[in-house]
Amino acid sequence: MKKSDLFFSVLLLPLDFLMVVLAGLSAYYLRFSDVSTVIRPVIFNLPVGEYVTILFGIAAVWLVIFSFSGLYNLREIGSLKSEMKKVVLGCSLGLVAVVIFIFFYRELFSSRFIVLAGWVFAMLYVGIGRIVITAVRRLLFRHNIGVHTLAVVGSSQTADRLVSEFARRAGLGFVVVKRLADFSPESAKELEDFIAVKKIDEILQADPNLSKSDRLRLYDFADEHHLIFKYAADLLETKVLRVEVDEFAGVPIVEVKKTPLDGWGRIAKRCADIIGSLILIIITSPIMLLIAIAIKLDSRGPVFFSRRDDDSPVFRIGQGGTKFRYLKFRSMIDRVDGLRYTELADRNMRSDGPMVKIKDDPRVTRVGRFIRRFSLDELPEFFLVLVGSMSLVGPRPHLPEEVAKYESRHKKVLSIKPGITGFAQVSGRSDLTFEDEVRLDIYYIENWSLVSDLIIMLKTPWAMVRPRQSE
Repeated sequence: MKKSDLFFSVLLLPLDFLMVVLAGLSAYYLRFSDVSTVIRPVIFNLPVGEYVTILFGIAAVWLVIFSFSGLYNLREIGSLKSEMKKVVLGCSLGLVAVVIFIFFYRELFSSRFIVLAGWVFAMLYVGIGRIVITAVRRLLFRHNIGVHTLAVVGSSQTADRLVSEFARRAGLGFVVVKRLADFSPESAKELEDFIAVKKIDEILQADPNLSKSDRLRLYDFADEHHLIFKYAADLLETKVLRVEVDEFAGVPIVEVKKTPLDGWGRIAKRCADIIGSLILIIITSPIMLLIAIAIKLDSRGPVFFSRRDDDSPVFRIGQGGTKFRYLKFRSMIDRVDGLRYTELADRNMRSDGPMVKIKDDPRVTRVGRFIRRFSLDELPEFFLVLVGSMSLVGPRPHLPEEVAKYESRHKKVLSIKPGITGFAQVSGRSDLTFEDEVRLDIYYIENWSLVSDLIIMLKTPWAMVRPRQSE
């Protein structure tokens, strides 16, 4: 999901709230206007201040109803007709909720005219809001802003029709930047070279007759390179978990969803990260101050480990395989990090994978041994969560040289932000084999929920104090 898609989807929430409030105010002032009072005099007392308070509550409830009506599904721009149907459905369900409340409690207000007029105005205003947002997005697409870049694979008439449709209708927001007739090993190498030079967002398998081996390799390629995978559906083979189906040029296009963290899940997790990291920074700030003082008193060197032995910045690999600046409390003697690959290489406990873990590491200082034992050296990572480089929960962030040794199946863990804690960390920490760690992280990615994040965070304190082989 592109950031521009998320922005416009989130923008719909305050816009719909505003439109519902405006609809209610329009109905109120219409009822008290001279035109209405001449036809039917007002026989009830409803001060505007009290009415606005009620209206804000109704608008909040209507947003919840709108979400259940599918008005906030994070998808590419679809049919405006379909969107208007959802607007009518959502507003009608909101009207039913208001009517039921009035029937049972009789404490809202007694004007049927305001209720019905508010419903009509709401459908009109919310619909206009959706039309404006859609028009703005399509205008931006025509100027190549926020578009989804596609690599289309296939030489069939279906592929020709789709490529023609995307070129003809720039407002759809899809730009074909690469097309391959098949996905042979040579084509895969050609696409990989292309991606190294020019970014693409999605791969579309537009040939339903592509061989099974090519389809599987194409899916694995998309997974490895963190690309959205879509395919022109064979209608007899569309029963796949976590898929969304759209239609372009009469062709059903299926998007395989990699994780529930796409769309609103991503927004919810980011909000939880911001709130959680702020709270944890405030709570742990006295501890971090004491650790900083202890590090300076214990050994020479900086408080934070943020630079390599050659004074270059420390990086970790984040979501999508991108690098980000990394720091934590220094737990080792200064400028000896590289010894893990030279003099201490024979002490590596993780020969099963690309990671390096040293038992009884002689580089670790006295304070460093203590803060490593309880993972206190990682407390500065809360700041990385706050700025968006990491998440509170997710796979561990690995070094570029470690990720360079990943096999294709391992790169699935790079599809989301790395975390301070995670499913693998609370299931064995560094005592797990690398393959087990990857397997647990992939399970977390494919089955994510806010509840699972909460459970993992509640288990983390015990994982911190539980003994393990490498400290």
